[in-house]
Amino acid sequence: MKSVLRLVAVLMLAFVAFPQERPKSVTVPITLDHNRIVIDVYLPLSDGTSKRVRAWVDTGNSDLMMSQSIASLFGSVNCDDKVCNATPPSEVVIGGMKISLSDVLSAQVPAGVPKDVMVPGMSPEINLPSTVLRAHDVVFDYHNREFTIGEPGTVPFKGKPSKAQISALGLIQMASQIEGQSYRLALDTGSSMSFISGEVLSKWHTTHPAWPFMTGAVGAANMFGTPEETERIVLRVPSLQYGTSTLNQVSIASLQPNLLEKFKQPAGPETVGLLGGDAFRNYRVEIDYAHSAVYLDQVSNTPASDVSVVGLTLRPEPDGRYTVVAVLDYQAKPAVPDVKPGDVLLGVDGAPATGATLGQVWSLLGGAPGQTRSLTLDRDGKRFTVDAIVHRFFTAQKGRSHTQKTVQNGPRSK
Repeated sequence: MKSVLRLVAVLMLAFVAFPQERPKSVTVPITLDHNRIVIDVYLPLSDGTSKRVRAWVDTGNSDLMMSQSIASLFGSVNCDDKVCNATPPSEVVIGGMKISLSDVLSAQVPAGVPKDVMVPGMSPEINLPSTVLRAHDVVFDYHNREFTIGEPGTVPFKGKPSKAQISALGLIQMASQIEGQSYRLALDTGSSMSFISGEVLSKWHTTHPAWPFMTGAVGAANMFGTPEETERIVLRVPSLQYGTSTLNQVSIASLQPNLLEKFKQPAGPETVGLLGGDAFRNYRVEIDYAHSAVYLDQVSNTPASDVSVVGLTLRPEPDGRYTVVAVLDYQAKPAVPDVKPGDVLLGVDGAPATGATLGQVWSLLGGAPGQTRSLTLDRDGKRFTVDAIVHRFFTAQKGRSHTQKTVQNGPRSK
């Protein structure tokens, strides 16, 4: 018996003496919030401890961002009137795997917002941008709510491969075809839905009046509550070819051309839009950055949303409130007649809206057409309650679309 105990003790000492091999790839659960990928990461601190924070995994942004509270853990924060800059952490840890940030020289920190806010309406306090992701294999499994990251060559890809154009900043674009026309579309997991230039979208609507259509920003089309969103056109495309794969029933909203500048390439066709999270609801999106390849693996057949919601466009405020910036019309009448731009949405069916994420608020505002949602609002300091009907806002009838009443000022853009 003693010899057995000695052997166990020796094995335990040997186990402790030799460092454990670091994982070369990891898979972690995600929160799919407003079609955006959010995961838990750990930031090692100078005192030997680590801090768990929420991270936004964003292939469509090349800049590292942090909230002021996170940035202050790693040094001073230097600000001007619009933005602050800070020293980034040296690494983040995802599922036990260390991801180096040594190539990131500076991090952006928003100015004029509470210290724990990075983007109003979202929970993350740091993002993982394309400049960090490009050194790895990554997989976004939208259906199974999983994110995988690994060293190059360590992640098995299962989908159909397509050649991609990947810039030095890690921004991804692929050749696409819609109705026989060739385009180039970016891949942006940081976007809640897909976007294309308003000029192209208007032509499609004229040519294909039977395609479901709406004007205004509700659901996934409502991202920041900017003035541009109030005039947004949204069209559902029956199918499009993205690389070698065919995506079905893709909702695409109009986007200002200047917002596509970050994807501009020195040569080749112009990028006219991007595909966001809603387009990939049935897919594992697998990115082999080292070989400029994207694999799309269809794993489900979840139908596209019919956009059945309460007809309000919201602006997430830095303090966690939600301001109504527009009320959509439904069949030529206000969808929620007792609500006005400038009202503040406080709750839905007794659940608080203040402090919730934009994705959570839109989950509360959705439902089956004809259902009623009880809205608690504030107008000029006075609280009141309104019963609002859930309407289906996509229509496919020629010459008829849902419009909306426009707004007041909205400060931000993507």
